[in-house]
Amino acid sequence: MDEQVPRVVIGMDPHKRSVTIEVMTGEESVVGGGRFSTDADGYARLLAYARRWPQRVWAVEGCAGIGKDIADRLVADGESVVDVPAKMSARVRVFATGQGRKTDATDAHSIALVGVRMSGLRPLVADQQLEVLRMCVDRRASLGREHTRKVSQLHKLLLELIPGGAKRSLSAAQAKELLRTVRPAFFRS
Repeated sequence: MDEQVPRVVIGMDPHKRSVTIEVMTGEESVVGGGRFSTDADGYARLLAYARRWPQRVWAVEGCAGIGKDIADRLVADGESVVDVPAKMSARVRVFATGQGRKTDATDAHSIALVGVRMSGLRPLVADQQLEVLRMCVDRRASLGREHTRKVSQLHKLLLELIPGGAKRSLSAAQAKELLRTVRPAFFRS
């Protein structure tokens, strides 16, 4: 008898060193689950376990945050992965369990439910150009934050050295010129 293997959603609650999964069919029957480490051996065991279900999709919470590493590894290995927003799984957890208690197992269950019930979840793709663009945008944002921090620090110092401080739109050359006018004052005790 040729038994048809159903499509499953593997809901994953990721953490730094481990992941908790729950395997759910389209009819919301739980057919598997477990906890796996995220090191190389644990990841290999996770994939071996999941291969029991050839038609699978991974629903991973927080693919832009704590789940990014494991989700990227899955996509690189050719797995189908969708991102489940944390707020969505939290809402499902409250409604599915009747209370808001948070455990790794209830989180994995809620994530799997979202994966089964919700259409339109963002699929992850292995796009190297997109990754390079993301890195450039992150770097630019980081430089902007650092520039703002340094300018604020300079204004604070100038306020201590010059009565009234300096004007808001201050160039490096103008700050240098202002600092030339400052003379150290020695205090005698």
